[in-house]
Amino acid sequence: MEIVVAHDAAGVAVTAAAQVVELVRRRPTAVLGLATGSSPLGLYSELVRHVQGGLDMSQVRAFALDEYVGLPPEDRRSYAAVIRTHVTEPLGLDPLRVRVPTGIGDDLDAACCDFEDAIRAAGGVDLQILGIGRNGHLGFNEPGSLFESRTRVAALAESTRRDNARFFDRLDDVPTLCVTQGLATIMQTRTAVLIATGAAKAQALADAVRGPVSTQCPASILQRHPHAVVIVDPPAAAALEVNDRMLSR
Repeated sequence: MEIVVAHDAAGVAVTAAAQVVELVRRRPTAVLGLATGSSPLGLYSELVRHVQGGLDMSQVRAFALDEYVGLPPEDRRSYAAVIRTHVTEPLGLDPLRVRVPTGIGDDLDAACCDFEDAIRAAGGVDLQILGIGRNGHLGFNEPGSLFESRTRVAALAESTRRDNARFFDRLDDVPTLCVTQGLATIMQTRTAVLIATGAAKAQALADAVRGPVSTQCPASILQRHPHAVVIVDPPAAAALEVNDRMLSR
């Protein structure tokens, strides 16, 4: 696991975007895994700058990490809307090459299987962008999620619902269920890039990077990933030990 401590949150976005840009230039048909939520928004904005400067991402294929159950794609609070607004449209991606798990339908279990099949048919994910929750969740794999889990319907922790309530009118409006790629799905990506900013993520990050590999901190499974890069700002790195910080640049 490589740990990079950038100068600030903007530096995190620049450093993480460089990983994506290098991949796309080398492989224009690369398959990206797209994190949702607020953590990757700076990265996506930085990629927009590269596209405006001439980077062609029109052939890139992408799979989003998760979605709320019960929110249709046209709902502005859905992650389908977030991906469309912050990734697909500004980066010039082909909408037909971007897939978000569906949280609508009579048979979500079958839809989850179809999503896994689509990832396999694409040849797997080349680079997965990840954030981390304050409770250590990865995607919407909350504490207690099995390491062998695949894309599935899962319950959201109350702490996660409270954290995400800022995107809704009130806490009661936050869905209680989600569809998320599983931990085993994430671990099959060729490169995993986890980004974290702010002091609120410091303890979860330390647990993930140097704590025991445990289902109580789902992100800790990245310690077993063959190519994981963790890019953080100084507040998020505050709980890392000196030997970890010596790896930073």
